[in-house]
Amino acid sequence: MSHNQISRRLFMSSGTGVAAAGVLAAGSGDSAAGAAAGTRGSAVSLKGRMYKTLKIGMVNMEGSLTDKFRAVRSAGFHGIEMNAPGMDVEATKRAIAESGLPVDGTVNADHWEVRHTDPDPAVRVRALKSLQDGIRETHAVGGHTALLVIGHGKDGPEDEIWKRSIDNIAQAIPLAAELGVCIAIENVWNHFLYDHSGDRSQTADKYLKYVDELNSPWVGMQFDIGNHWKYGSMGNWIRQLGKRVVKLDVKGFSRAKDTFTPIGEGDIDWADVRSALTDINFYGWVAAEVTGGGPAELQAISNQMDTVFGLT
Repeated sequence: MSHNQISRRLFMSSGTGVAAAGVLAAGSGDSAAGAAAGTRGSAVSLKGRMYKTLKIGMVNMEGSLTDKFRAVRSAGFHGIEMNAPGMDVEATKRAIAESGLPVDGTVNADHWEVRHTDPDPAVRVRALKSLQDGIRETHAVGGHTALLVIGHGKDGPEDEIWKRSIDNIAQAIPLAAELGVCIAIENVWNHFLYDHSGDRSQTADKYLKYVDELNSPWVGMQFDIGNHWKYGSMGNWIRQLGKRVVKLDVKGFSRAKDTFTPIGEGDIDWADVRSALTDINFYGWVAAEVTGGGPAELQAISNQMDTVFGLT
């Protein structure tokens, strides 16, 4: 079986592709309903629903790309995310073939510096090209998602950067549809679509409206569970976003210490997260985004993911 067949088979069986159905959008805020869901979620297992992946930058060890892919697979991961554009496509194809580990998606290599929200039209042209080139490279190695940070709030008033970025990203949707690669928007600390100085009572309202304005089955959220725990109930954000969640990122966070943590440490309500993912009928990929290391560290991260999602 080719690397494209492996990756596509896993993606389509996940149910989070374009034809994903049966998902629910729910309410928002730290409500009594959310608390009740968290209680139910304590017994919820997501075994059989999730495929584990991680960022290539987490694989810190000597050896060839194939050696790294083999270590990732040995640690219990089902795929890996590469950086694009700029990926060595032929070397990546060889590593897939020799290791049996598919590339499930990519992370845009330029999105923090070359932004779709930039006030300079020339920069936005470069941002669009970067996104389109990344989509092409993702498709070339059999991946199905291209993670994107859409910009930064420092680039201007919210209404202006909203329109700039929507207009720019929309131009990449035809290519995404042609090649079967979903543009997966990540929620990050970029001062946009949430209140960076606000409290933990925030909702996913603006993310929902932003994705819906792009109005395409080829645009969704690669929802990072750890990134916005500081600002709201991640279970309720997931319920709000519903079918818009095409993929997950995961790390830990401690509100008490106001810092990111390894997966499973900190104070994220994992029972409610599991319940929420069941509520939206999520089947798909979850990418670790934490400090990595060699084989031992990768195995530990894989085990942490098993624990918080009930995969064992």
